[in-house]
Amino acid sequence: MKSDRQEAPPNHFPAWAPRFWHGMRSLDWWRLLAKNRFRISLRRVPMAMGVTAFTPINDFMAALQWVLYGTRLNRTEMEHDPIFILGHWRSGTTFLHELMVTNPEFASPNTFQCFAPSHHLVSEYLIVRFGGFLLPKKRPMDDMPAGWTLPQEDEFGLMNLGAPSPYEQIVFPRSPLRLHELLTLEKLSADDKQRWRSALIWFLKTLTIRYDGRRIILKSPTHTARLAELANLFPKAKFIHLTRDPRKLFVSTIRLWKSLGASQSLQDPPDDQILHEYVSKCLKVMYEEFQHAQKAVDPARMIDVRYEDLIAEPTAVMRNIYQHLDLGGFEAALPFMEERLQNHSQYQTNRYELDTELEQHILTVWKDYAQRYGYV
Repeated sequence: MKSDRQEAPPNHFPAWAPRFWHGMRSLDWWRLLAKNRFRISLRRVPMAMGVTAFTPINDFMAALQWVLYGTRLNRTEMEHDPIFILGHWRSGTTFLHELMVTNPEFASPNTFQCFAPSHHLVSEYLIVRFGGFLLPKKRPMDDMPAGWTLPQEDEFGLMNLGAPSPYEQIVFPRSPLRLHELLTLEKLSADDKQRWRSALIWFLKTLTIRYDGRRIILKSPTHTARLAELANLFPKAKFIHLTRDPRKLFVSTIRLWKSLGASQSLQDPPDDQILHEYVSKCLKVMYEEFQHAQKAVDPARMIDVRYEDLIAEPTAVMRNIYQHLDLGGFEAALPFMEERLQNHSQYQTNRYELDTELEQHILTVWKDYAQRYGYV
């Protein structure tokens, strides 16, 4: 791996490119707007109108998928519980996700499936084949490639299905925080929690059909706070948890939310102080839930991985993951992983310059995380 490069401004996201929320159905879209009292910044009104105009298309395509696949979806059962990749945003979960799904025995939701979870079974072929120009070549927060068929966070798919999600905060960054409801699910109503479970299971069923029963690997940082719920919902699920130096984690996450806010939100972004407070609180809430839930999970079902180790010795770390979780088939998957690693060899992560005051702030607000995972 080459040395880190200097941080660059977030990539420009073309005005004509689809936003993730274009994949919502009408009822879910209007529910999201009403929940946030239609507080849309004036300059973002055209974006909101574009999404609103697109939702009837999603309604029609979702109905068509139900006509063609409804009976099969109702009868579909997953032979394998998922493998979940956990860890705070910017902790290396994307890189690990892409390494894991090089194994032909595994599958993962891709960007289009998360963009259009309600109808991807009937629409993916055409859009992926002819709509590649709709996406920028790079993700807005870094220089990682973007594309319809690349592995993606299922959290986007869940939100587009109308499930409660903290990613509502991306669309409406000035709304009050509801982390204990939308991130941890702890204070959700019984009906909303069941809506979240139903959306996840339904989405997994569509992926099971799409990938002929292969084991699904899901990667969403939000799931880190839901370990207890996921471990109970999927008794044979496996979990890979990543950690990273909190000093790099903090500034990289700030950059992430700024870039997503610039490209995806319907409101003008909050000031830096509010954003810093949000990022600080998110990790604390996430890891309070995670560390409590981890005590009840069989250690054979979970492995902790340091991002720094994964970058330094990816093959050794991947071998250890396979062995610890008893996934099998590592040697057969190794050539595919090595090819992916070769393609990744020229990628250089951003380098962030920290002043003493900010570094002290990070190590204070995230003291428990830094100590628990050996970063101080």
